[in-house]
Amino acid sequence: MPRVTRQHTVAHHLVQGGLTDLKLTEAAQKKDRPGLYRADGFSVRSYRAPDGTLLTVAGAYGPDWVMTRAEIRHRLQQPYIRYTVTDDAPGIADHEQLVRWATAEELRARRREAAARQAPVLALIRRQEHEQDAADAGQSALF
Repeated sequence: MPRVTRQHTVAHHLVQGGLTDLKLTEAAQKKDRPGLYRADGFSVRSYRAPDGTLLTVAGAYGPDWVMTRAEIRHRLQQPYIRYTVTDDAPGIADHEQLVRWATAEELRARRREAAARQAPVLALIRRQEHEQDAADAGQSALF
């Protein structure tokens, strides 16, 4: 069962990430098209999950709402924020994403994926350090 996810907490994280809160009413969010707005931004609303848990929906608005939607996902899934963003909830429009707290298993999977992405770079850095250490060891005998 997911934890309660409050609108103001999600909005705070997004604003801290540099996104603009358009503060649209829930009625406007449900009826307006995302491209109607002149400025790129987001708005949040409450969503009641089938089990009764209160979650949050973050919607992207503006001329480049697709990019804003990607920024919302990226910001909320940072390791220090710990949300999970999904698109597959009933009643969610194309420009909206359901936000909920990430489970421990989801966080472990993210850490494994990050480690796998970083492994080739870390191996290259280690190899370069070893080569530098070997070169330094050879030169120190000369002095």
